[in-house]
Amino acid sequence: MDLNGKAALVTGGARGIGAATALELARQGADIAICDCHMDEKALAVKAEVEALGRRCLLVPADMSKPEHATRCVQETASGLGGVDVLVHCAGGGVPGGLLQVTPEAWYEAFAVHVHAIFHLCRAAVPLMRRKREGAIILISSVAGMRGCLGAMAYGVVKGAVIPFTRTLARELADENIRVNCVSPGIIRTQFQDHLTPEQVKNNIENRIPLHREGQPADVARVIALLVTNEFITGESITVDGGMAMRIA
Repeated sequence: MDLNGKAALVTGGARGIGAATALELARQGADIAICDCHMDEKALAVKAEVEALGRRCLLVPADMSKPEHATRCVQETASGLGGVDVLVHCAGGGVPGGLLQVTPEAWYEAFAVHVHAIFHLCRAAVPLMRRKREGAIILISSVAGMRGCLGAMAYGVVKGAVIPFTRTLARELADENIRVNCVSPGIIRTQFQDHLTPEQVKNNIENRIPLHREGQPADVARVIALLVTNEFITGESITVDGGMAMRIA
């Protein structure tokens, strides 16, 4: 897909992997809609960076745990940018707690943001892509969804659900030239990791990540952009984790 003049909707685009993705897609020619529940100085800074690249940028306040917000952000993107050619769902956050610690409220909220939002976003965006017989959808899983992760029961389960969602939707939409792929990040230096102690960071780098460094949001954003632009990849899940998931112990 040639991104020049295309419209890309990025949820969670005000910070972290979402912000890096918005900027990478803009560098490659896309106009950007940032849908985020945080419309603060970071969101304004990303918007300014996108516009400095000569691309249009919309800021759409939206809470992805609410179905009507997910649908509305697609509608506002289409109205403001003339369509939705690319959909990237980066919104989400950690959900700490094992089976007996995580609350039912946190459990259902995790599904609302990480899984149900995809359903509503895609139901709104796919008809727009069908009109052009072209589209790219990128979903964000995690290495936590590929392996058992102690102390994060809800997060691991919802991220695990994203991968079969990707494959099933990719198969359903392939005849219409709408591609669906997934990226599974490992330990990426974002706000998500701010709770880690210096000792935990040291252990990650020395013992858990074979490349012995944390990833950066741009590392993930470049893979997302590749999956958007490569027209012969669909139904895939690409891991970006410095080799962490391949370790046996």
